[in-house]
Amino acid sequence: MQNRLLFSAFFLLALLLFSFANRPIQTPEQLGERLFSDPILSLDSTISCASCHIPEFAFCDTALFSRGVGGRLGKRNSPSITNMGARPHFFYDGRAATLEQQVLMPIQDTLEMRATLALVTERLQNHKEYDAAFHQLYGVSANAEKLAEVLAAFVRTLETSDTPFDRWMNGKPNPMGEAAVRGREVFMKKGKCFDCHFSPDFTGDEFRNVGLFTGRRNLADRGRFDVTHDSTDLGKFKVPGLRNVALTAPYMHNGMFQTLEDVIEFYDVPNQTVPGGINRDTLLNTPLGLSVEEKADLKSFLEALTDDRFRR
Repeated sequence: MQNRLLFSAFFLLALLLFSFANRPIQTPEQLGERLFSDPILSLDSTISCASCHIPEFAFCDTALFSRGVGGRLGKRNSPSITNMGARPHFFYDGRAATLEQQVLMPIQDTLEMRATLALVTERLQNHKEYDAAFHQLYGVSANAEKLAEVLAAFVRTLETSDTPFDRWMNGKPNPMGEAAVRGREVFMKKGKCFDCHFSPDFTGDEFRNVGLFTGRRNLADRGRFDVTHDSTDLGKFKVPGLRNVALTAPYMHNGMFQTLEDVIEFYDVPNQTVPGGINRDTLLNTPLGLSVEEKADLKSFLEALTDDRFRR
């Protein structure tokens, strides 16, 4: 009986994957989704965008650092790519100004997909289905500009707003519970989270230094400074949005915290967890003094930011 059940499960999964792979491509978003999951964009066709941005985990990676072609290890934790439509810059250091710029960079990165745009566009032109799709949508063969356009179009479909928090805000059924409501109060006031994580996506799209640069070992990433070469940007990183944050561990640009509890403890007494942070934002100079209950409530609020599409 157990073997039959396992066979049925594998058969159903194979059927679903076959159905997805053979679904007609009618829009840029559909083409972008197909290519997002296709390893054809990597040098040796072994990894795809979805390898490091896993759909089940709000399109982030569960590993400390993702592995690219040949097992090469990346330098920063792969973040979620949900709710990117309104962002003014991309990557932790903000080196891309548009989604169209951003989506092509991992393809060419030697630690990630390690391909060239010439190589992948040639492959797409020689791929019967993809070539037909680009011609149908744009009247031309695949090229770097159109590849960027369809991948960005797919990423823009990953907006999420069907959460217990959103239902609470809009007075709809099944809102967040009492603990999360109390946690929101901590988030807005005593926890000072709202000072950096505001707007509908819970980010001000700023660059902040939270004290995770000491110049030593795994805390030597200079962040925004490597883009601007401005000394005031040393150790600054883009403030991430917090939607679906309960699914996106490990946390921070270096993945140093495994749980939301770890993150909350860090912000409660920053200098105790990571002493000696250089150029740390003055907002973190004073301990928050959160109680055990306030920390638990704050975690409940963060969990209430998970979209229903990702709830297990």
